[in-house]
This record gives sequence, structure tokens and C-alpha cells, in this order.
Amino acid sequence: MRFVLFSLILTLSLMGCASDVANRYYGTAHYPPKPQAEVAILQSKPSRPFTVIADFQSRGETPEDMRLKAAAIGADAVIVTLLGGQYARSDEWAGQDTMSNTYSRIIGTAIKYN
Repeated sequence: MRFVLFSLILTLSLMGCASDVANRYYGTAHYPPKPQAEVAILQSKPSRPFTVIADFQSRGETPEDMRLKAAAIGADAVIVTLLGGQYARSDEWAGQDTMSNTYSRIIGTAIKYN
């Protein structure tokens, strides 16, 4: 019985530590890596033409983590979207939250300018 209980606790602990990461790469072109500092972090779609080369989704990562992933595949920029998180019930409009810098998911869209 102790072994079963120990196994159950161990399994649940490992499930709680599992990372929730999904990466999706598009196209057939491969680009050389870039220095991280050369990859722009954007909060919205740029006005100049671009091609999406990958999407990164995760929990517990930061915009800098998205920039690092984008730099590794040669992106010019990464469009970062923060989703979920903590907010007060009185906060009806996203972007006007009283509890800033909280989110539970992050999406990074790596792009190359045309």
C-alpha cells in the first residue's frame, strides 16, 4: 500500500512539473541563427510585410525566452502575446488590468521581413 501511495504522489508531482510547450515551424527555408539582441520583440503585427516562420506557445516563459527561440531560427522579430493570468473581477478590459505583469500563457510568433 505504501508503494502505491508513493507512486501516486510521485506521478502527480512529476505531472505538476511538466512544461507546457508547443512549437510549430512553417515553410521549408532554414535561416542561420542570429544574435538575440538583433531580434525585436513586438507587441503587435508590424506594418511592413513579413512571413511567419514559427509559433511558440508556453507556460512559465518570458518574452525574452521567445526572443531566444526566434533568434535560434534566424527570425527578424517575434510578436509576443500574453494570455490568461490573474486579474480583478472589476477589470473588464484587457490591457487596463490593475494587476499588471501577470499571465499564464505566452505565444511568440517568429517572423522574417520580406
